[in-house]
Amino acid sequence: MSMMDKNWRIAGETPPPRNLFCRVQDAFRVFARGASAVLGTAWVFVGAITIIAVWAATGHFYDYSDTWQLLINTGTTIVTFLMVFLIQNTQNRDSKAVHLKLDELIRAIDSARNHLVNVDRLSDEELKTLEKQFKRISKKADETLGRVEDVVDEVEEAAEAAGAASR
Repeated sequence: MSMMDKNWRIAGETPPPRNLFCRVQDAFRVFARGASAVLGTAWVFVGAITIIAVWAATGHFYDYSDTWQLLINTGTTIVTFLMVFLIQNTQNRDSKAVHLKLDELIRAIDSARNHLVNVDRLSDEELKTLEKQFKRISKKADETLGRVEDVVDEVEEAAEAAGAASR
């Protein structure tokens, strides 16, 4: 059951009927999430290394023939081709989730610049300008931090001196 279906049920309404395209998308999302969880483990990596080692070890039995080489080339090409789609789907979903969380934080903080919620829609030039602004802000913050640390040191020294004088 998708999050949207749960929200409809909570509201007490019937969700709109889902067409074939939506169902295929949902199925691929579930498959991609599960596959990325499984395929990203150390055991799968060990399995891949084992397959390559077995393939390399069997080369002399097949006289290192074109068919023997074609086997690994075809297998790795197919796996790579399919993994591109799985990885892209997972990264797109993760990126959307992070953006939504950051958007929520920006909206929740009163002093935040709310127009930054749409920063991903800016042109490259606008992004460069914004980056320069943040570098200036960062530099000012570093300078201010240095001054604050100097003031804190001075206050601590004055407090130590006052404490030593009162003894």
